[in-house]
Amino acid sequence: MMKHTLNLVRIFICILILGILQTCDSSNNSSEQDQGDEISVNPLDDQMTEILEQYQGDGISVSPLDDQIMEICQGSFSEDTSQNLPLDQIQLPDGFTISIYANNIEDARSMALSKAGILFVGNRQSGKVYAVLDCNSDHQADQVLTIAENLNSPNGVALYDGALYVAEINRVLKYTHIPLDQTASPLTVNDNFPSDGAHGWKFIRFGPDEKLYVPVGAPCNVCQQEDERYAAIHRMNPDGTELEIFASGVRNTVGFDWHPITQELWFTDNGRDWLGDDLPPDELNHAPQSGLHFGFPFCHGTTTTDPEFGNSNSCSELTPAARELGPHVAALGMRFYTGNMFPAEYRNQILIAEHGSWNRSIPIGYRITMVKLEDNQPTVYQVFAEGWLQGSESWGRPVDVLVMPDGALLVSDDKADVIYRIAYQD
Repeated sequence: MMKHTLNLVRIFICILILGILQTCDSSNNSSEQDQGDEISVNPLDDQMTEILEQYQGDGISVSPLDDQIMEICQGSFSEDTSQNLPLDQIQLPDGFTISIYANNIEDARSMALSKAGILFVGNRQSGKVYAVLDCNSDHQADQVLTIAENLNSPNGVALYDGALYVAEINRVLKYTHIPLDQTASPLTVNDNFPSDGAHGWKFIRFGPDEKLYVPVGAPCNVCQQEDERYAAIHRMNPDGTELEIFASGVRNTVGFDWHPITQELWFTDNGRDWLGDDLPPDELNHAPQSGLHFGFPFCHGTTTTDPEFGNSNSCSELTPAARELGPHVAALGMRFYTGNMFPAEYRNQILIAEHGSWNRSIPIGYRITMVKLEDNQPTVYQVFAEGWLQGSESWGRPVDVLVMPDGALLVSDDKADVIYRIAYQD
């Protein structure tokens, strides 16, 4: 039932908009006022009628969630507080544009998109989870709702079988009925994770194997823990059972995705600090199978031996980074580009949100980069979007990226408190 409800959301929004337009048309049919106000009236098309008939045939009735969305989208829209952001400073390849998709999202972090088109956004510092609604499908959000609060750094959000999963530092929650008014009570799926705040916030996603992947970062800059839960990527069933370690030696990953063809896991990892401006590199890693060790704390990047722990294990005995990224760029969210909007050369390539350095003498990062693959091997690492860093000062920090159904790329920013939309047009 929940799956049907989510699928109905977009339908009811469309009906609402069409109903408003038809009302305007019927009340002004004898005048030219509609044309002067640039109001266009479109009939309910055959495809929408077919979808509606399908759901009516299933005997599905309107649920409280549907009522909530109808009421929300009829209410006042969110005020735009992002007018002063200097988007003209963002440099993109020819043909690309950037705009504000949503604003007023404090500390916007990880993103997950429901099949109904509702964007869920996690939050690291203020304990909130947001639902973002584009009521009129104009590629700009109209409502930003706080659907959960007072959580313990709920950075990670994921969707599976109509339910919303939220990752706190020490546990994963499940909202069987996705809340839009903070009334739903979550279930605790698994609370067997450490409670350390350092690198404890989590990015989560469901893999092709229908298991939920949950990382646990190292609770330090560099250290070796006896507890194998640290510095590892875990996975478990949707109900929290069969929790296991998938990959180890991972200092702090806050973004991963699966190759759309090979279905193999790729992930970013943040390198340790205090080895100078240029060491170690951040990492893009490739895990074609479980059980691999990716170096931390013994080895960083491909061949950088840790001065404190490097004598314990040789870099040659561990899995090296598939590609070294910039030093201290804070590579976070990443996605394979699977849309059809961007030019063909972007298809199945990796886009990475680089949050930006915090202790480098000359700041670096604060941008979106792309890693090109040939025969499943990284060949090129280049800048895709930059300009959030001006000199030594930044006005924005990209966190996560997400490919929309129309092929546009969303980018969350936890400093500017917005979500951008990057689009392409010939």
